[in-house]
Amino acid sequence: PAPDAVDPGGVTVGLIDSGVNYTIDPFKAHLARRPDGALIGRDFWDGDDLPFDADTGRTPFFPLHHGSAVMSVLIREAPMARVVPVRYPRPDMTKMADAVGWLSDQGVRVVNLAMGSNSRDEWQAFNDAARKHPRMLFIVSAGNDGRDIDRDPVYPAALQLSNAVVVTSSTPDGRLAQGSNWGTASVDVMAPGERIEVVDHRGVPGKASGSSFAVPRITALAVRALAANPGWHGPELRDWILKRARPLAGPKLTRYGWIPDPLDGP
Repeated sequence: PAPDAVDPGGVTVGLIDSGVNYTIDPFKAHLARRPDGALIGRDFWDGDDLPFDADTGRTPFFPLHHGSAVMSVLIREAPMARVVPVRYPRPDMTKMADAVGWLSDQGVRVVNLAMGSNSRDEWQAFNDAARKHPRMLFIVSAGNDGRDIDRDPVYPAALQLSNAVVVTSSTPDGRLAQGSNWGTASVDVMAPGERIEVVDHRGVPGKASGSSFAVPRITALAVRALAANPGWHGPELRDWILKRARPLAGPKLTRYGWIPDPLDGP
């Protein structure tokens, strides 16, 4: 069960992932709440309001945990984030359309989406829903397959959405991180995402690497920009983020370049 708590206020941001551990700090203090203190979250996998961090798609005996660690980066770099968690519907990905619509109903303008697959069909419902909500901004992972996703696509990164920023991971000096995907048409920016400090679903600190941990750094940048410019929506946020990108010193691997320090902003 999700313990009741006081709404944290701040900038509302959606997190579509494997769920979060809403029972422990630091997560529960940053989650959106109803007036009675109940969690505002949705599990589109199980069909309830308890999006606990567990991806049982590979095996129910050894579930994967991802969303809590991603959220820990987001709330550290954007302490004003009021997070609305969604557990993604792996058994029926057509429900991603319902997830996007539900987040829109909660007033979400920025969505962290650090996930993907090789199947375009799995992401068609999300694609259609995202296009129906052009004032929302989706910060999307490019993936960690070590490949050019212009030639060998990963979705939703390769959907060419005008209201998305696709992020891959760089080293601190602006080189593509080992194993991270690239593509001058499909990937917008790189951001440092290697050995990032995280807190996992158990509340245990550690470090993690990959595009999944570059994404919440750019989401946090968007959240801080919204806090400073509360009238902005997806189009203004996207333009502002992409204008911060700098050209790469080496070969062109992304459309706009890289953002050396996502903390260098409002």
